[in-house]
Amino acid sequence: MGAELVTLQRQYFNTGAPTELKHRKKALQTLRKILTIDVNEILDAVEADLRRQKGVTHALEIANAIVEIDYYLEHLDEWAAPTYVEKTLTTALDTPMIVKESKGVVLLIGPWNYPASMILLPLIPIIAAGNTVIIKPSEVAENTAKVFDRLFTKYFEKRYLSVVLGGVPETTELLKERFDHIMYTGCTPVAKIIMTAAAKNLTPVTLELGGKCPVVVEDDAPADIAAKRIAWGKWLNCGQTCLAPDYIITTPSMKSKLIVALKSALTEFYGTDIQKSKDYSRIINTRHFDRINSLLEKTKAPILFKGGEVDRNDLFIPPIILDAHRSDIFMEDEIFGPILPILTVKDLDEAISVIRSGEKPLAAYYFTKNSGKIDKFLNETSSGGVTINDVLMHITVDTLPFGGIGHSGMGRYRGKFGFETFSHEKGVLKRGYFGESLARFVFKNENF
Repeated sequence: MGAELVTLQRQYFNTGAPTELKHRKKALQTLRKILTIDVNEILDAVEADLRRQKGVTHALEIANAIVEIDYYLEHLDEWAAPTYVEKTLTTALDTPMIVKESKGVVLLIGPWNYPASMILLPLIPIIAAGNTVIIKPSEVAENTAKVFDRLFTKYFEKRYLSVVLGGVPETTELLKERFDHIMYTGCTPVAKIIMTAAAKNLTPVTLELGGKCPVVVEDDAPADIAAKRIAWGKWLNCGQTCLAPDYIITTPSMKSKLIVALKSALTEFYGTDIQKSKDYSRIINTRHFDRINSLLEKTKAPILFKGGEVDRNDLFIPPIILDAHRSDIFMEDEIFGPILPILTVKDLDEAISVIRSGEKPLAAYYFTKNSGKIDKFLNETSSGGVTINDVLMHITVDTLPFGGIGHSGMGRYRGKFGFETFSHEKGVLKRGYFGESLARFVFKNENF
């Protein structure tokens, strides 16, 4: 199946049709049509997979994709046009430029935690750059995967855009094929498998992974505002967000205020009986539930807050805040769940030391009013992105790149950065026949 699809799409790509600007725009407009006319099917599927409210999913996964499509349609002519670069002495009579070339057949592998947007947001630049694409949605979000298969089969030809359903065996077979680019969103161990497969064909990859995203809260930050923003970002989607705050680092004096404010924010968001709240999502499946629950059974950290009792039958794990130490089991790997450890440090230098002792995260967050400390934080920590005095929000800005560094990923997309990622920027020098004797004179006198 994989080999046939790749061959079919490569043949179609070689006709030149997908690279035509009118073809790209039509594909983007068709995708926008799906997200307006058929949006309820997608929302129903995500709700079935994650128990997430439809309104929340529309805001988090659909609305931003529509905005991105409109942004691309507005700028595509400009981005696709050749970029003329500065001339040198030896090219004064010539035309040096960068030509944006479509790459070919792209493999897009999506995750289960945001099963719509993490397909849609990379898909937009892939087709806008003039490529064909084979999509492998996560089998864990089975309902959403099936809806995408049905809708994309309805609106697009398989030789241009197609979906492959299935799990590890199907993905393994796909990775045996030669692609011109692979885009993967998920975890680091799987990313290593994908890179290994890609290396056999020298295929470039874009990897959007995760990591332990830290939140540093200074004494001068307003505790109530910081807590509300952290709580929103942490327990959104039951903590199953690659950009979610993974742990807090703060001082002893701020910690007590922050705990009170976090409890207040959780009550405001989810009520006093969180399990009954329609706004609180569930763990995706029993395997991930058991993983998180096993860590809860092993941790030595005192519980500062627990918003209910775990319920395996309901896949419910409540918000839990821990008074953790750097050696705690929850500090070893990305939690990807509703558990929030709080580490206590004496100052910013120690906080930075904690962050730098681990792998580089996908994002880092810092709450303070001190501009000098902000500069220090930005200069002395490394992460895929940063939001100051909030969490997650940098991903919403089309004019900023989104991507990781080190174990949190490589490459970038969103806005123009995505167009550049899925295009090949070809250096071109266009020469005329005038000035032959002048050119020879310049070369002679420069001792070339």
